[in-house]
Amino acid sequence: MDDPTPVQGPPMRAADSDRAATVHRLQDAVARGMLTPDEGSDRMAAAFAAVHLRDLAPLTADLPPLAPDRTAPGWRPLGLLAWEQVRATVTTARGGGPAALRLALLAVVALVVLVALGSMTLHALFDGGPGGFDRWDGPRSPR
Repeated sequence: MDDPTPVQGPPMRAADSDRAATVHRLQDAVARGMLTPDEGSDRMAAAFAAVHLRDLAPLTADLPPLAPDRTAPGWRPLGLLAWEQVRATVTTARGGGPAALRLALLAVVALVVLVALGSMTLHALFDGGPGGFDRWDGPRSPR
């Protein structure tokens, strides 16, 4: 007689990354107020002690998905937005006559000057400034 139940292999062991993902989800739930700190702590301890993947699933079964990641977009999108703004300003200035074009070019030059000044300021702060203290070699000698 055929047995209709499929044969299951041994349970899959949980990796450290699986445990860490579960703990991250539990930490998010505690931060969002869905679990009390005590309940979150108990579940996190169970996650760290879990041996098999099947032991991890019940710990987060009653929780909604993680909150969306709200990190800053980075410099590339900001640079592209700045470039698009300059391009739009110059394109608009061409239709507005020479005065508008001069204003757009002045804005670009001012932006370049501000970036240069900011760069020099940061360099002076992290370099220790003239006669400043170099954290790696001690006080600097005059050059």
